[in-house]
Amino acid sequence: MADGEELFGAVESIVFCSEDTGFTVARVKQPRQSELTCIVGPMPGLIPGEEIRAKGVWKHHSTYGRQFEVEGYEVSYPADLIGIQKYLESGMVKGIGPIYAERIVKRFGINTLEVIDQNPYRLLEVEGLGEKRVTKIQECWGEQKSVRGVMIFLRGHGISPAYAQKIYRKYGDDVIQKVKENPYRLAQDIRGIGFKMADKVAEQMGIPRESDNRVNAGIEHTLWDLSSDGHVCYPTEDLIKNVTAILELEKDLIEKAIPRLVSLERIIESDGCVWIKPLYIAELGIIKELRRLEAEDSAIRSVDIDKAIEWVQEKLHLKLAKEQAEGVKKSLCEKLHILTGGPGTGKSTITRAILTISQKVTNKILLAAPTGRAAKRMSEICYRKAFTIHSLLEWDFSTGGFKRGRDNPLTCDLLIIDEASMIDTQLMYSLLKAIPDHCRLILIGDIDQLPSVGPGTVLQDLIESEAFPVTRLTQIFRQARGSKIIRSAHSINKGFFPDLEYEEKSDFAFIEEEDQQSILQKICFLVEKGLPEKYGYDRMSDIQVLAPMKKGLIGTENLNVVLQERLNHSHSPLMRMGRRFHFGDKVMQIRNNYDKKVYNGDVGLIINIDTVDQELTVNFDNEDVVYDFNELDDLVLAYAVSIHKYQGSECPCIVMPIHTAHFKLLYRNLLYTGITRGKKRVVLVGTKKALGMAIHNNDAFGRHTGLKKMLTA
Repeated sequence: MADGEELFGAVESIVFCSEDTGFTVARVKQPRQSELTCIVGPMPGLIPGEEIRAKGVWKHHSTYGRQFEVEGYEVSYPADLIGIQKYLESGMVKGIGPIYAERIVKRFGINTLEVIDQNPYRLLEVEGLGEKRVTKIQECWGEQKSVRGVMIFLRGHGISPAYAQKIYRKYGDDVIQKVKENPYRLAQDIRGIGFKMADKVAEQMGIPRESDNRVNAGIEHTLWDLSSDGHVCYPTEDLIKNVTAILELEKDLIEKAIPRLVSLERIIESDGCVWIKPLYIAELGIIKELRRLEAEDSAIRSVDIDKAIEWVQEKLHLKLAKEQAEGVKKSLCEKLHILTGGPGTGKSTITRAILTISQKVTNKILLAAPTGRAAKRMSEICYRKAFTIHSLLEWDFSTGGFKRGRDNPLTCDLLIIDEASMIDTQLMYSLLKAIPDHCRLILIGDIDQLPSVGPGTVLQDLIESEAFPVTRLTQIFRQARGSKIIRSAHSINKGFFPDLEYEEKSDFAFIEEEDQQSILQKICFLVEKGLPEKYGYDRMSDIQVLAPMKKGLIGTENLNVVLQERLNHSHSPLMRMGRRFHFGDKVMQIRNNYDKKVYNGDVGLIINIDTVDQELTVNFDNEDVVYDFNELDDLVLAYAVSIHKYQGSECPCIVMPIHTAHFKLLYRNLLYTGITRGKKRVVLVGTKKALGMAIHNNDAFGRHTGLKKMLTA
């Protein structure tokens, strides 16, 4: 413990604690002193009721008065009944809240903590505590003891205590040994711990900067980092430059390491590019599976296509345009067919026509889309259940992979996939492996939208390779032409300014505001009062704010804080990872979680916060999903979300800021994608200059992939 003055007492309350840094402000009851003492400093995991022995210095704060600044400390379990009860009431042990804490202390008195630690099943003697809750208390008690040790170890190596529980759950009781063996595994295994943080730990452990482990980890980290930007592979020379800058080493050390990693089969180098191995396998696998499907005959019997088209037009009371009819024809005779087009070009009409005809010759038809909302919309259009691709493939908890694959294929003669532009490289590979040889596959999507959130540009690569039959839909139909949203989207997609003249009954509006503060205030007014009062929209379910960027005054992060305060303020929020969660908050899942069956981009509402069992419940499309408090970094507020995260979803009303502060991300396809998310109304708030920048900037940040080149080789 550090030198300095000493302080001893019982922790009365925690005033503030940063989960990221561990900086804590607490009030301590010192023996024989009537007033509480304020202590401040890095004290992660400090719990009310604990006894603390700290060393540090007394200082006077101009606002808060006399404080003890902690430089080093030790904690021990409380030794009196009041401290023990306060300790258990703190929420530190999952399953014990104020009521049970009082009952337990009343039953076991000064021996309470010893009973929990040594003989937890005696807790069954307490009224209301059943076996299930006692088991949970026992597990949590053991974990907390271990996590406290991990916290101390991590703090000594510069890692935020907020990660202690995650790291412990990943590595178990051997956590300290495993981190010491290879600290770089932290960057690979623990979300939120980047390479720089792991590198700092390695440095403190004495691992040389030039070591093979460090260089190998730097290369692999860089490739995975690039994949999060959408790259499946990366040019070798550019990769070397990136890694050299990150590791601050000589270029030749990186150059020598690439063949070493290739020989270890951890990366692949080919034709001037480098892949992380799983992504290379996925791209090769996509080609192999597509060739397999092409090589086999369809199980669906042939029909007289001209008669079928004539019949389906009568059946559905519609008239197919020439390119629509061509799309239906190809879909009925080709083993693999791709349909692409923008809004209002008839993709839904064609899908219904294909489905109506195909249902006459087979009942083995499956419909799917990448997201829950896209699948729901497909079901509504086709009057037939559509699945998410993840649910179609069936996640296997025991193996950590999909149940459906080459050895257990889907049961279908026809598979139609909507919103195919959203499918990334690895998901497409998993999907194709599960399609039986005899199945016909139809991919439908808009390649002018943003590419998938995950790595790759699969649909675009398949179309541009010209290796498979494609129908491009370009004609906007009369009904769609009545929508200014659709007309504006197509104008923007062609590089033209949309009509911004105000029209009272129009579904598209542009509100000009010059500065960011004015844009922020206007958006808040529109969401809180303007749109709900004028059109009857529900502020939570009917309106979605989309923004190009996270940072800044009108980025998603600040918009969420401000809109949460305006729309759903409460005085007792749950604080986690620097974020506030309230009952009724609109939240988004930001990673695929196969165990919970919720996926990246799903939006729901918080319907319960249980501080005793430390669980939060979110309702996603009428499905309740329970999160442990330690899992809440999977959720972010969703009053405002990024356009990229919202692709594949729709909302009755979209509100979107557009300002030159977002110049780094003002691309045509981003604006186009945002506008096409609105079903009934789109309101842009910002400047014409920013709108023009986006429309004329069609040089969106390109992604490096190998798929198109492999298909055309």
